[in-house]
Amino acid sequence: MKQFLKASVFTLSIALTPFATVHAATPKDTLVMAWVFDDIVTLDPAEIYEVSGSEFMANVYDRLVTLDEKDPSKLRNVIAESWSVSEDGKTFTFKIRPNNTFFSGNPVTGEDVEFSIERYVLLDKNPAFIMNQFGLTKENVRDKVRLVDPMTVEIELDQAYAPSFFLNCVSYTTAVVDKKEVLSHEENGDFGNGWLKRNYAGSGPFFLKAWKPNESLLLEANPKYFDGAPTIKRVLAKNVVESATQQLLLEKGDVDVARNLTGDQLAAVRKNADITIDAETKATLWYMGLNVKNPILAKPEVRQAMKYLVDYKGMADSIFAGTGTIHQTFVPSRQLGALDETPFSFDLAKAKELLAKAGLPDGFSVTMDTTNKSETRNLADAIQSSMSKAGIKIDLKVADNKTTLTRYRASEHDIYIGQWGSDYWDPHSNTDGYLNAPLAKRNQWEVPGLVDKVFAARDEKDPVKRAQMYKDLQSMALEESPYVIILQQVENAAVRKEVKGFVLGPTFDLNLYRHVTK
Repeated sequence: MKQFLKASVFTLSIALTPFATVHAATPKDTLVMAWVFDDIVTLDPAEIYEVSGSEFMANVYDRLVTLDEKDPSKLRNVIAESWSVSEDGKTFTFKIRPNNTFFSGNPVTGEDVEFSIERYVLLDKNPAFIMNQFGLTKENVRDKVRLVDPMTVEIELDQAYAPSFFLNCVSYTTAVVDKKEVLSHEENGDFGNGWLKRNYAGSGPFFLKAWKPNESLLLEANPKYFDGAPTIKRVLAKNVVESATQQLLLEKGDVDVARNLTGDQLAAVRKNADITIDAETKATLWYMGLNVKNPILAKPEVRQAMKYLVDYKGMADSIFAGTGTIHQTFVPSRQLGALDETPFSFDLAKAKELLAKAGLPDGFSVTMDTTNKSETRNLADAIQSSMSKAGIKIDLKVADNKTTLTRYRASEHDIYIGQWGSDYWDPHSNTDGYLNAPLAKRNQWEVPGLVDKVFAARDEKDPVKRAQMYKDLQSMALEESPYVIILQQVENAAVRKEVKGFVLGPTFDLNLYRHVTK
């Protein structure tokens, strides 16, 4: 009890005191993080679709299945003890793990799983579209998701898909909530959404203790977790926006982990013997979208020339040193069928040759929409400079993210520069985005028969054939598409050496705390 009270006093003081004035060794049983998580707007897993919210969900809720954080080509059963698929490929059956309980003490049953999956669709929040892809709608989901017996649930799809596609999707959209607890807080038919935005009803390795939006997040270990209680007793995250402040706190020992170091701060802590850097490539790409509605950008030679006018290596070694790696195809590394080819480098002679072939030997003028976020603006400035060497004059239109995205979605841009992340860990997410909707539509690019190839790859049952189909589509896009794909995001965590087992996964919903020891 004394140890718990001591930790609680520390927790309260560090949560309420400005970090710049705090100086105290962190408790042995508490992981303390400096982290920018101001994008968390809800704690309801059927509504969460932000980066930080996904990480929260992964540590407090269990899903039917999840990706293996070390090898995302493999799936792990969690709430599900096993799964099977019918001979026609349309119905998946999940056997629910017995003797599992929610934080409330209620048992985890098939009825909770059935309710949770239906709830994703019926609430129709951000992640619902992932399940809608399989023909699950508000009108039919209660018929298509069925309780076979108290510990068995089946899901009927509208057609046969590649099993890996469906399972990769449900690895995100099946966080199981306590039906009895959630419905006890239902108001006006909201399935408990109003309450669950700020509260908790799960069975994961940690449970929510406190959340102050834009300030702090406190999780405590679930001592009854089915797979063994976490070693670390609690996790305290403090929202610290400035990279320099995060560095200071880490080096003083006031926090165990700094999550958002960039530039000089990241370079400085690499030299500190008391700190290690964990890094993981994420499924998020930096790219330029070229709107072929502009007759100049409609010329294939112009688009190819621009791909040779980006200093990929220079930016990876400077602006994005440690936070980005060169990647030029639309399927992120480590996903099925990723074609990790990088045929483009800065080549002024090649670019000028292509521009001359397009009838534009002296270059041309064009606009680029960019957000005022420092990373994006720095990237845009570097590209503006390198392209000017071939006579391409880029007028930067800098605005906030909302304004820039609104113009992009309305196809009012010439060039858009920004990020695109996979909605779920399957190559169909980015393939559909870049070659069909929404990005192909935003950039007014259409190739006859291409969409049919996108869906054929999605549905191919043989994983070897499926991977090759995605590689073929990426090869085509390297030559023909209106995308200049530049870098893949690398997430870094600067960790004090006494902390072991902090996991950065390939997706943000695989950043895990339960293995941490100090």
